[in-house]
Amino acid sequence: MAAFVAKQMVGNKLNAVKGAVGGDDDGDDKEKEEEAERERQEAIREAEERRKEKHRKMEEEREKMRQEIRDKYNIKKKEEVQEQMPQEEPNPLMRKKKTPEELAREAEAEEEDEFTSKKELKNSIETQVSELKSTIESKCVLQ
Repeated sequence: MAAFVAKQMVGNKLNAVKGAVGGDDDGDDKEKEEEAERERQEAIREAEERRKEKHRKMEEEREKMRQEIRDKYNIKKKEEVQEQMPQEEPNPLMRKKKTPEELAREAEAEEEDEFTSKKELKNSIETQVSELKSTIESKCVLQ
């Protein structure tokens, strides 16, 4: 019985030491998982590069065929500028929110624009009236 208790104590000490060190099994598993993830990412990257290269070659072959057709029928190649898509209008739902200061400035500018436009309209009407008055007075002669 004493031997059994001694073996148990030694086993408990070994487990305690393994736990304190960090345990070799857990570290190996994490390293294996990290290595497997790196390999997987590398394989994905290589597959993507092969795919891009394949499509580049296919496009080169297509362009070569297109050029042969252009040469055969004496067709000029379209300008590269037409290929560029016009920039899309920004989505109004995705625009940046305006700060209260920006909103206040816009409101002031709008009010100022309305005020100045009305003031200019008034001035223009007054000048037209004064011009009409002067032309009428010049044509009318009082006796």
